[in-house]
Amino acid sequence: MRPIWTGTISFGLVNIPIKLFSATEDSSLDFDMIDVRDYAHIKYKRVNEDTGKEVPYEKIAKGYMYRNKYVLLEDEDFESADAEKTKTIDILNFTDQTEVDPIYYEHPYYLEPDKGAAKAYAILRDALEKSGKVGVCTFVMRNKQALAIIKPHSKVLLLNRIRFEEEIRSVSDLKAPPIAKRKTKELDIAKQLIDAQTEHFNIKAYKDTYAAKLMKVIRAKAKTGKRLKAAKLKVVHKQSADDLMSMLKASLNKKKSA
Repeated sequence: MRPIWTGTISFGLVNIPIKLFSATEDSSLDFDMIDVRDYAHIKYKRVNEDTGKEVPYEKIAKGYMYRNKYVLLEDEDFESADAEKTKTIDILNFTDQTEVDPIYYEHPYYLEPDKGAAKAYAILRDALEKSGKVGVCTFVMRNKQALAIIKPHSKVLLLNRIRFEEEIRSVSDLKAPPIAKRKTKELDIAKQLIDAQTEHFNIKAYKDTYAAKLMKVIRAKAKTGKRLKAAKLKVVHKQSADDLMSMLKASLNKKKSA
């Protein structure tokens, strides 16, 4: 892996040089757009919406619609709004990980100690492990300020970028039934069904089966030129509220028998 960012973790008066690596990779297949007539690549052109003519790159600017009128922005405008350029991951405070709602999590990165930083890195990692806490920090990547948490993960430190509060949409406009205040038979059976299907979480048990199946289709078509037979669409029938109890009981009995 190649680092995508280098800097230091600021922990009190301690500075820990680190390298940052993306902890994830896309499991989906990468496709190109081609012309079915001669298999040539499709290229996209930037065209003027009104004239339909192609626009030279040097004539293209970024604009923001403000009060029904576009405001054009230049490089200097973006630079004046840039976060202060720094190569430091500043730990602001520590908190229990359970207090960070999963909805805020955005992207994970691995942190690796740079030269001469192994001891300080290990102390921070092990102290977080023993305390059960995570560090809340900020850093600047690609001229944009980011909020993140630092936590131990296996033998390394994991930096997980999280969203700011203003980036989360409110649920106030969503139509949802009220939370049950009293115990009902349906609720009791639903809890029994959940208990019966509760297992230790093992990420290895879950695979991206779509990508694997699609690759099988590609290999078959490359070999024979023919497409594989498409799977039948599974139709899920709607059920009424009256069917809920019977469906819950049937589901619980099926799990018990299994």
